[in-house]
Amino acid sequence: MNFKTSQRLSSLPPYLFVELDRKKAEAIKKGVDIIDLGIGDPDLPTPDFIVERLAEAARHPCNHRYPSSAGMDEFRKTVALWCKRRFGLDLDPEREVACLIGSKEGIAHFPVAFLNPGDWVLVPTPGYPVYHIGTLFAGAMTHFMPLLEKNSFLPDLASIPPGVLKNAKILWLNYPNNPTGATAPPAFYEKAVEFAKEHGLIVCHDAAYSEMTYDGYKAQSFLETPGARDVGIEFHSLSKTFNMTGWRIGFAIGHPDLVAGLKQVKSNVDSGQFNAIQHAAVAALESDQSCVKDMQGVYAERRDALVSGLRRLRIQAPSPKATFYVWTPVPNGHTSQGFSSLLMERAGIVVTPGNGFGAPGEGYIRMALTVPTDRLKEAVARLEKVLA
Repeated sequence: MNFKTSQRLSSLPPYLFVELDRKKAEAIKKGVDIIDLGIGDPDLPTPDFIVERLAEAARHPCNHRYPSSAGMDEFRKTVALWCKRRFGLDLDPEREVACLIGSKEGIAHFPVAFLNPGDWVLVPTPGYPVYHIGTLFAGAMTHFMPLLEKNSFLPDLASIPPGVLKNAKILWLNYPNNPTGATAPPAFYEKAVEFAKEHGLIVCHDAAYSEMTYDGYKAQSFLETPGARDVGIEFHSLSKTFNMTGWRIGFAIGHPDLVAGLKQVKSNVDSGQFNAIQHAAVAALESDQSCVKDMQGVYAERRDALVSGLRRLRIQAPSPKATFYVWTPVPNGHTSQGFSSLLMERAGIVVTPGNGFGAPGEGYIRMALTVPTDRLKEAVARLEKVLA
């Protein structure tokens, strides 16, 4: 029999990182020594104290039963306390915090709670593909907002067509930004709040990289902005902060009605995150955060090694003060896809072509700092031979 997928599934673009994995696997089968700077998956291990808390909690039979889809009380209270210490936010753990099975899950499910067919969603491009994919799954339409270097990779809200704004329901923001590494100043968030109130928008802020910052920079929460809690919800992840990508744990915070809508979707489609993982997340958030400082130091060293090497080759790579990505222009005469393929075929280096994140990403590649410093230096040496 031939089975035809739904129109919604058929309308999805190929998921960028699945294709990267396929190409990488093909190269490895051929015996290529791959330096993988593609997917943003930390190579550093989860800190021991977090693993130990998981092992301890996993042994308790009380944690072997169904969890709450909203999250354990202890987890949500710990999140609220962490947000108070980190951002100065006073959150109600019951009404303004939800546990997520990774922030990706919450980002994908949130549109289902608030969108109807015919609604528009304002999505940054280049950007994390799930903002658009979640919109499609909800039966709504995407208006892409270009993130351009001349605008410091911030969306030009004033350029959104009035016809789109009339039926727009959600505005997605993501700072520190994936893939560009850009950061947003407080004045931009203030403008976004004013814009959302004027047009009746929900602001969804993806803050997955809030703790991956360097050179004294400290990212703020969108919800710190005056008036933001009237219009917004923010998605956080422990994946990058504590090297817990495979654990799948995150949280959403914000307006009680927005959090409630997300919880209602989750209660119907998942059974919550394993309580033992939530206990481990509590240990991470309650810690003195020295492991986060250590992580920041490692990535800052790697960033400096890669950026200085690229600049030596006359590739004008920026030095990001947040995220573990270097968003760099390709050499003259190359396209994003062409240069990425060249690096894979001739140097065994995996990078992500910028246009894979959206059309305005053409002319860039994204390089993840997820290999040790010596491998980054080797990648530069291989690149030098390719460009010779």
